[in-house]
Amino acid sequence: MFFKIIDKYILGELLKMFLISIFAMTMVLYLDKFLFMAEMIVNRGVSFVEIMMMMVYISPAFLAVTIPMAVLMASVVTFNQFSANNEWVAMKACNLSFLQLMRPVLFFSLVGYLLANMVMFWALPWGNQAYKVLVYDIIKNRANVDIKPNVFNRDFKNLILLVKEHQKNSLLKGVFIADTSKAGTPQIITSEQGVIFSNRETLKIQLKLNNGTIHELSNEGGDYQTLNFDRYDINLSLPDTERLEKKALIGNRELSLSQIREKIIKMKEKGLPTSGPEVELSKKFSIPFTCLLFAFLGAPLGIKSSRSGKSGSFGVTVAVIMIYYVGLILTQNLGRIGQIHSYTSVWIPNIILIVVVGYVVYKMQKELPFKFMEVFVGSLITVFEFFKKLFSKTKKGPARKKTSSRKPNRPSLEGIDQLRKVSNIKKQN
Repeated sequence: MFFKIIDKYILGELLKMFLISIFAMTMVLYLDKFLFMAEMIVNRGVSFVEIMMMMVYISPAFLAVTIPMAVLMASVVTFNQFSANNEWVAMKACNLSFLQLMRPVLFFSLVGYLLANMVMFWALPWGNQAYKVLVYDIIKNRANVDIKPNVFNRDFKNLILLVKEHQKNSLLKGVFIADTSKAGTPQIITSEQGVIFSNRETLKIQLKLNNGTIHELSNEGGDYQTLNFDRYDINLSLPDTERLEKKALIGNRELSLSQIREKIIKMKEKGLPTSGPEVELSKKFSIPFTCLLFAFLGAPLGIKSSRSGKSGSFGVTVAVIMIYYVGLILTQNLGRIGQIHSYTSVWIPNIILIVVVGYVVYKMQKELPFKFMEVFVGSLITVFEFFKKLFSKTKKGPARKKTSSRKPNRPSLEGIDQLRKVSNIKKQN
């Protein structure tokens, strides 16, 4: 049988800690979105169901970051508990080597790797596209509802709209538009009728006007011209459209694998630099691979940080995550500007991690001391405990003298028996 009882126990502890970590980290990332969602409820009348759908669609973008973090956190905390509770000593006493105990860790890392791949290649593009469609529907409904007859509408960017009649089928009659999009040359557009047409791809509302006139005044105010038209189309963009698109996390990272490849081909045909999409294409493979490395790195870190308890393991995890992602951001930015090869730029932190993991696993398997890891972990724990004490002092305020209220130690049952034996011996003598 592949899994023994000890393997199932280790794997169960890893999965339990992984679920707790990924839930907590994802909720922390949601804090940045809660204000935006509250604003959508107040200003745009978004329902609770739409907010929940929005959270589901945004979740893959968060999971792409939190899954590798949760793998490292689960590995560090689990083996920290094993070492602190002397379970690790008991495992070693059963003549189990480090690599034998890493068998469930390997299976756990593969689970994290598969989840990260599913998020990067499938869930992230799907969630972003669904979010775009939801934002589009909100914009469309907002535009149709707020256009009221004989009321100046200022919802659209650089446009003031007035209509005499607004029918349910989005047909407008007696349209008056003041267009200030061109600085210095304002336009007044009048039309007998117009139709609102929604474009799902651009997330914008188009107003198609029929039988109208454009009145344009030059910058100096001396030239005035009119232009009659049979058909004229205007893009109606809400002021918050750009911000909503940014909240939808639109970018190369959210495109599917085929879409990024098509984008690279089109940019090459146009003679444009393709380093940006190439970096994001390589990240879809490099970030899931980090789960395999974090799982094996977390076990030695957890064992070596056992003297400081769970708080120390948390501090070590945060420090490793910060070091890795700072290196990843640095190398990917260098790859985007062409300083280093775009495809290999995001793999540089992983290559360094492979060397570190190989060194640590070899030392743990041979049970050899390695000063570098001990000094590294010790310094991280010292810094973490310093800040922990600093913040605890500021919260508690000035220290107060405590009066000792110790109760006298009661003798144990064994001590009482020994005293009785001694007293009996004395009596016999």
